[in-house]
Amino acid sequence: MPRAPWRRRRTTDSPRPAGRRWAGPLRRSSTFARQVLLVRVGRRDGGPQSATDVALPEHRYADRPGRRYGLSRIRRAEVEAVMPVSPALAPAAPVDESPSMSIPLLPGERTAARRMKFAVVNACTLASLMLGMLAIFLAMQGEVRVAALCLIACVAFDGLDGALARKLGVASPFGAQMDSLADMCSFGLAAPVVVYASLAGSVSTPAAAVACALVAACAAIRLARFNVSPKDGRFFCGVPTTMAAAVLALTVAIGLPVPGPVLVAGVAVLAFTMVSSFPYAKLARLVKLPPWLWLAPVIGALVDVRLTFALVVVGYLVSGPVLWLRQRRTA
Repeated sequence: MPRAPWRRRRTTDSPRPAGRRWAGPLRRSSTFARQVLLVRVGRRDGGPQSATDVALPEHRYADRPGRRYGLSRIRRAEVEAVMPVSPALAPAAPVDESPSMSIPLLPGERTAARRMKFAVVNACTLASLMLGMLAIFLAMQGEVRVAALCLIACVAFDGLDGALARKLGVASPFGAQMDSLADMCSFGLAAPVVVYASLAGSVSTPAAAVACALVAACAAIRLARFNVSPKDGRFFCGVPTTMAAAVLALTVAIGLPVPGPVLVAGVAVLAFTMVSSFPYAKLARLVKLPPWLWLAPVIGALVDVRLTFALVVVGYLVSGPVLWLRQRRTA
């Protein structure tokens, strides 16, 4: 048997370079790895391209990993599935090219009768808005009592449009938003202006302005919170804007004999109760109270309507914290 040709034996003086066996394959396979991992940021020809496009391996290198490492069964779709995508860029949303559709103001059947009912309900809302504007004009001319009566009429129309919308079956999101805007004008702006005009001369102007500005700001917060909060059939979350405006209007209309600083403090407290989380009973719940409870206010109104009104308002404002404490104890 012929012997293998003589080879020079390596010694410790000439060590074998480490990694020479694997250096070649790694260099040759680095092109495919680089093309898979790198993300292209633009075309060579300068054309527009998304920043999330991934550079695919060139055709001449497509089958090299399969031939070298036995990966011929790997599909190209699987390689594309694991390609990296830049996390800083979200995928482009599809553009909806469909024409915009107008939303009907009155949902449901659009007959002439329903349109007429819908117009009547919105006319009540607009009447409340116009009366609020009239109250502002009258207050600017010094007719404070007449302006307060206009606010009371605003409260009546505000309750009427909601009752008619439910009874006639024409309640709609448009009507709810329009009612909220009218309430802001009548109760969030007109009521503070009337109160400010009534306080002129009895208290300092900055104190009256701050108290009335609190009423306007809290009314806006209260109306916005009411539009996005779940409805409770038993209690209000905070004093309703309509009820607060009614209290202010009646206070001016009957000429409550209260010193100016006390009246300013009461206006500020009423403003904060609108944005509080205290539960206040709704009017429908108050009507269901036993008849003997209504006997005392009626008799008191016959004796002294101003004192009775003040006691009823204070009792209603105090009922919120009392109910809140009771719910926390029972929870």
